Amino acid sequence: MFMKFKSNEERRAYGGSDFIEIQYCTLPNGTLDKEIVDAVHNWDLSSLYIFGDDFQRFYNEYKEIIGNGLYCNLKEGFIDYCGINYYSPEKTIKIIERLKKCKPVEFEILLEWLLSGLNYNGFYILGL
Repeated sequence: MFMKFKSNEERRAYGGSDFIEIQYCTLPNGTLDKEIVDAVHNWDLSSLYIFGDDFQRFYNEYKEIIGNGLYCNLKEGFIDYCGINYYSPEKTIKIIERLKKCKPVEFEILLEWLLSGLNYNGFYILGL
């Protein structure tokens, strides 16, 4: 379900732009929420990707574990496939704890990715 690519050409050859992207937030800690949700750029090579055919499976397996993210309008809610979802470092730690406890499908891939990104200012789930 989770994929990584070595280049954007490889990603395009696999499925074009039909992906949800899970991306590290590289802005410094203390950045205002509005700046965080406005500073997104797509198609980062350090990101994890979920192909369109797996969206529903991902949502079913991970919705409760990932919980509420911050949307562009600065409100919170479950994963928005058509928008930006930001998860702070504090939320990331709680997600890691829930992943270890619940162990959903392919959780090891997401867990390793999150642990590798603990020095970042959380992460995004970027919808279509």
